[in-house]
Amino acid sequence: MNGIFVSDIHGNIPRFRRLFQIIRNEIPDAVFLGGDLLPLQPIKHKTMEEFIETTILAEIRNIQSDFDKKIRFFVIMGNDDPRMYEHLFIDADKAGILDYIHQKTISHKKTYVTGYSYVPPTPFQLKDWERYDVSQYVDVGAVSPEQGRRTLDVPIDEIKYSTIAEDLEKLSQQSPATKTIYLFHSPPYHSCLDRADLHGKKVDHAPVDVHVGSVAIQRFIKSKQPLLTLHGHVHESAQITGWWKEKVDGTFSFTAAHDGPELAIVRFDTENLKNATRELIGVS
Repeated sequence: MNGIFVSDIHGNIPRFRRLFQIIRNEIPDAVFLGGDLLPLQPIKHKTMEEFIETTILAEIRNIQSDFDKKIRFFVIMGNDDPRMYEHLFIDADKAGILDYIHQKTISHKKTYVTGYSYVPPTPFQLKDWERYDVSQYVDVGAVSPEQGRRTLDVPIDEIKYSTIAEDLEKLSQQSPATKTIYLFHSPPYHSCLDRADLHGKKVDHAPVDVHVGSVAIQRFIKSKQPLLTLHGHVHESAQITGWWKEKVDGTFSFTAAHDGPELAIVRFDTENLKNATRELIGVS
């Protein structure tokens, strides 16, 4: 399967336009959108609903109608995407426009695809897509999922006791991991994909961990050995470490997060993952 992977576009319309041009030119088997798709700031002359419809969904509909080949669009949201708009992607899934795959597994060709949006606690206030990682521990400088704000109500027991580790154990039962692509928003902990620009920073004299990924995802990769894992979330990681991909035993992991003005696009073939590429493409 030939795939294109992008993440953390954050509502940048020129990036979206360039992405859809590339999809039209290359006609991949599948496109993976790894979260943080929506604008961080208020949208000039548009509501968020209008943005999602005109910038994302309408373009996908047009591509699907213009090509005989069905291109699958696998989508999750990220920690900066307000969950109050999740229903628009769920409705698009029901209409057959895309595959919204948060906590869901879908078979495609010879593989499976599973999505997962939650990230460990961050310093940010929006908590729609945050979970405790492997326990109720919160890193120095981070804000507990029990604090902050949410755009949708969630049962208090779910907020207090759910963990990424428990979720991944359940998801691992939905398909053979070695035949599954996992579309995560968070990268694995202590990898070349989760290095944040926090060197030397302290909170109340306590040093802040420069690695901000998920321990649960790290352990999941090591123990289950998925076919491929895709990640975003930490924009500056590839620039700091010099690496956008890593391999743990038999599992390749790629990040499409990027902290520059360009569109970062990862291209891969599931039959030849070692030759995957990442390109930074200028947009106007």
